[in-house]
Amino acid sequence: MIVDTALGQREATGQPIRVGMVGAGASGRAIALQLGTPVAGIRLVAIANRTPEHAERAFREAGIAAWRRAESVREAESAIGKGFSVVTDDPSVLTACDAIDVLVEVTGTIEAAAGVVLDAFDHGKHVVLVNAELDSLLGPILKARADRAGVVVTHTDGEEPGVAMTLLRYLRSLGLRPVAAGNIKGMVDHHRTPDTQRAFAEKHDQNAKKVTSFADATKLSMETTVLANATGFHAGRRGMYGPACEDVRELANLLPADEMLRTGLVDYALGAAPHTGAFVIVYEGSPLKKAQLGYYKLGGGPFYVFYTPYHLHHVQIASTIGRAVIHHDPTVAPLAGPVCEVVTIAKRDLKAGELLDGIGGFCTYGLIDNVAASSQRRALPIGLSEGCRLLRDVAKDDPIAFDDVSPLRDRAIEMLWREQAARWSGLALPSLREPVQQ
Repeated sequence: MIVDTALGQREATGQPIRVGMVGAGASGRAIALQLGTPVAGIRLVAIANRTPEHAERAFREAGIAAWRRAESVREAESAIGKGFSVVTDDPSVLTACDAIDVLVEVTGTIEAAAGVVLDAFDHGKHVVLVNAELDSLLGPILKARADRAGVVVTHTDGEEPGVAMTLLRYLRSLGLRPVAAGNIKGMVDHHRTPDTQRAFAEKHDQNAKKVTSFADATKLSMETTVLANATGFHAGRRGMYGPACEDVRELANLLPADEMLRTGLVDYALGAAPHTGAFVIVYEGSPLKKAQLGYYKLGGGPFYVFYTPYHLHHVQIASTIGRAVIHHDPTVAPLAGPVCEVVTIAKRDLKAGELLDGIGGFCTYGLIDNVAASSQRRALPIGLSEGCRLLRDVAKDDPIAFDDVSPLRDRAIEMLWREQAARWSGLALPSLREPVQQ
């Protein structure tokens, strides 16, 4: 049964999927606005945010007036049972609440979000990640934990990895052979900072560091890492090729054919029409089939570009929620261990003693790299970089390695990352908790 039919039946029988959301920033408010329509067969019944007033704003903007504050799981279950939505500052109220079927994580954090996701698994809840920061760093180990708990963890349709993966799966179902996939990107400037992006962020009511990560290629790299881990496709080189072109269909002749056929590629088109969305390239070697595709104006082959000219995470997330809960089908999730990860690159000349400020900051940007290469170089994932202090100078645009930093504290995400890397690589891994030998 396809998702829209199944959701329609849930609506008709008064058994909608009950959604709890963690995070009420710009993305969370957009999701609340869409789900508050309401979407047939889905209800947003709870929002957790460290500032409850932001969750209240999300409900107001979504036209949901019947909400109550809840300080405990019992209060949340009682309120939802009486038809009220719930606001809380404690995510554990949502993860443990039996009146919630699926959790949407949309904070953009890593350490805090990882704890919330694992707690949701422990309570038998599916999780939809609108969080490329977490998924690109720890997606494979989270998928393994979700499998063990018998639940689904998935990135979302509407974000570029989900848009590309939904298209790729459709094309594969037609008997076509996908060999590349990725984003359509308007601009990339590795050296943007929160200062250069502040006016844009304020204009669109967004966080300046978040917007900086969009411009400096970190978010692009995180999204394509999520896609690489779901497809098994590699990055052609650190940072990908990113050819500039007028139209995304030109990619058929701009990416290396031998690499697409050998490993598959994740990549992006820079400045190409339709200027947003995601693409998939398929290969067809049969002369008769190429003639047919040429007749339908798809080009001469053997590579053909298909694309979706939009990505609307707040709208398309409804499909991911339905697929996860009804069919236990993740929109996009790792196949196994990590294929790619996002490594840390100096945004400017950095000096020994400086404290790294993480994703979207003034110090560093992130670039996708193949795990085989990054492990050999002992590259520091950008998701682990925040709070690390440099032990030596690093030149602008040079990668930062584990050997270059001394962290400030133990973190659960470091343990999860090491567990993930050891499970699939078997390598002797550097520890962020042990002194680095000079």
